Amino acid sequence: MFSTVINYREEDSLLLFAIHEKSLISDIICSMLADKPKVINAGGRLIDLSVPKVMGIINVTPDSFYQGSRVTEDRDILSAAVRMISEGADMLDIGGYSSRPFAGDISVAEERKRVINAIVLIRKELPDAILSVDTFRAEIAYEAVTEHGVHIINDISGGCADKNMFEVVWKLNVPYIMMHMKGNPQTMQNNPEYDDVVADILKWAGTRIAELHNAGVKDIILDPGFGFGKTIKHNFDMLNRLEDFAVAGLPVLVGISRKSMIWKTLSITPDEALNGTSVLHAVALMKGADILRVHDVREAVQAVKLIEKIKDKRSKANNKH
Repeated sequence: MFSTVINYREEDSLLLFAIHEKSLISDIICSMLADKPKVINAGGRLIDLSVPKVMGIINVTPDSFYQGSRVTEDRDILSAAVRMISEGADMLDIGGYSSRPFAGDISVAEERKRVINAIVLIRKELPDAILSVDTFRAEIAYEAVTEHGVHIINDISGGCADKNMFEVVWKLNVPYIMMHMKGNPQTMQNNPEYDDVVADILKWAGTRIAELHNAGVKDIILDPGFGFGKTIKHNFDMLNRLEDFAVAGLPVLVGISRKSMIWKTLSITPDEALNGTSVLHAVALMKGADILRVHDVREAVQAVKLIEKIKDKRSKANNKH
């Protein structure tokens, strides 16, 4: 079922060429060809992406790169979830596998114990919250959705780490966040290289999207994978050209919260990177980000509201002409 071959349309090939050459016409072609869905169906809950959404990060790990995001005790998990929802989070992403560069591997059993416990706690306290499970392991994703009512699967490997993931997504018919990562968390920062980081990610995504679409998967969200097998230069190139990812015709999720592209550039620590995060969130929103995956919900929600005001004013001005 999943061994399909993608056939690019002629205009798709032209677009990839334009992006690869960083041509001035890439913006024009993107606007002509890309038609990103504005609604995704999360278990019968329609998520309207006409206004960007904010996804709060719940890291049930002892070693995530940002210490302030680590919650391992039940009371801390619930406190973080309740706070994020009260601050305006549209959804919560729950993960138990640290994917920071060079993080150690953990067993399926350990990841399951961390993630499922957190999901059960949050579902009981916040039954109406939209939940995403952050895992590249198909069996954990399957259990989270079928037994505990999770709405979205967020896979940092884009289906590359577990050959069963695409079949699980197809069977469950849930939104799937497909992230690009070069290698794995243990190897991804070992001198990553690209011919053209944006074009290379789009070429990789093209075959994966075709596989999923041909299998009947409807709701796919593209995450370019900031910091996952990319240098700081790659990350800023991706952000600067974020509009080019519109060629995929998918909603785009941006995960740059407190990452090293911010704190290393500014010679600070992740704890001090909130202001830099807000600045780059504003840039991402202006360039078409549909979902922000964040540690700091209140500030991200404020960024969305302010940028929407700017976009609304521009739209009204353009309509007058």
